[in-house]
Amino acid sequence: MMSTLEGQSLKHFRIEKLLGRGGMGVVYLGRDTRLDRPVAIKVLRPDLTANRERQSRFFQEARSAAAVTHPAIAQIYDVDEADGNTFIAMEYVEGKTVSQLIANQELDLIGAVEIALQIAEGLSKAHEANIVHRDIKSDNIMLTRDGHAKLLDFGLAKLLDSPLADGQTETHRDITKTKTFPETQPGTVLGTVAYMSPEQARGKSVTQSSDVFSLGIVLYEMIAGELPFKGESPLDTMHAIAFDEARPVTLVRKNLPPESHRILQNCLRKRPEDRYPDAGALAVDLKRLKKELESGVQRSMTIGTRFQGVIDWVKFSLPFGVKGISGLTVLLILAVIIIFTKINLWVSGSYVLVVLIIYRYIRNRKHRMLKKFTANVSKFPEVRAIRISDDQIVVIVDEAKAKLYLRINSLVEAVNRKIYFGKPVKAAVRDDLPNGEFQQILRESGIVYVREDIVLKSKNSESKS
Repeated sequence: MMSTLEGQSLKHFRIEKLLGRGGMGVVYLGRDTRLDRPVAIKVLRPDLTANRERQSRFFQEARSAAAVTHPAIAQIYDVDEADGNTFIAMEYVEGKTVSQLIANQELDLIGAVEIALQIAEGLSKAHEANIVHRDIKSDNIMLTRDGHAKLLDFGLAKLLDSPLADGQTETHRDITKTKTFPETQPGTVLGTVAYMSPEQARGKSVTQSSDVFSLGIVLYEMIAGELPFKGESPLDTMHAIAFDEARPVTLVRKNLPPESHRILQNCLRKRPEDRYPDAGALAVDLKRLKKELESGVQRSMTIGTRFQGVIDWVKFSLPFGVKGISGLTVLLILAVIIIFTKINLWVSGSYVLVVLIIYRYIRNRKHRMLKKFTANVSKFPEVRAIRISDDQIVVIVDEAKAKLYLRINSLVEAVNRKIYFGKPVKAAVRDDLPNGEFQQILRESGIVYVREDIVLKSKNSESKS
């Protein structure tokens, strides 16, 4: 834990009191003795700036961000090193974070749209300067006492980027672990997990549209009161962000204007090129939505929008979704053909037999896909065993690296795309099983793969050990 600096000075900033501790360091309330104004001083963890190349890139990024001025961006006053402490002095903002407003249920729809609009307009200034925030989340947006939204921590996320090896590009970074900011190490995936864009989750380079995705998550959270992508672990959440579609906000909260769903859809597309290209384009639509909410006059929905709404309702509300409805439709069409056409009994029986053969082939497709999944996953040397029970796959590994996890879940997604009946399968990657529990799982039904070096011990030998 970093020692407190209360009562000391860094250059011309006097540190007055501790405000909080975070994953990147310690935040103090201070005073600029030259201009006699309050400032927030973030003293960074020593390990984040121990590498001089990383520190140099951080200084460059923070100074570029400091040149961006907008009422919705907390201004950076200084970034420097003094007495062995790397620090950033920024505008001190009094108010509540958006996460606090959400927790206290203090936001209505127009308030959520207004906050998102202000942040989008401020963010567009940074995007015009080719600066990407990389860590937009509800904890990094504050609402001041006079109702102005402020985006915090510009220029800090770049510090968490690992230095590049010679000849290496940003997309070649080795993602070996996945943690949130309190445990971030060089080489980890940037950004707090729940607010990442899909490209961040995969460790790829980011553009302005990555910020749009993260701001879309914050807007969804403000409107619905919950996150669009959730999982039991950070890796589960990463999988949801990379592969799952967000539940339409109009199904989570009733009586919302369809335009709110359309805007969120455009923010949360998986491919960057399918989203708003930058925050400026998002701000245009948010401004239009705000006017509609204030006037009470909504634009009429197009036929395409209405049809998409029906598809979304079927997909997320009915048990079998679109695939189930499609299969039922095919069966009804065949029944109508048999009943209302002059086909003799032998021909009708032939049709039925063909349909049953096709149905059996499709019905067993899930089993075949799971066998193929097992064959692919068992090739990874880290995989110790695979168990499939009903629709749940458990992959037991030596170490759950992000690369392996994303590859496994990519294969699960491929299975779910190609099955037509039954529930989608889900996967869990476990690297935390005690040996006794692991041995117990090996004795249960559903084990489809065990690595050659794994030995099933007898119960007597386990009890002795």
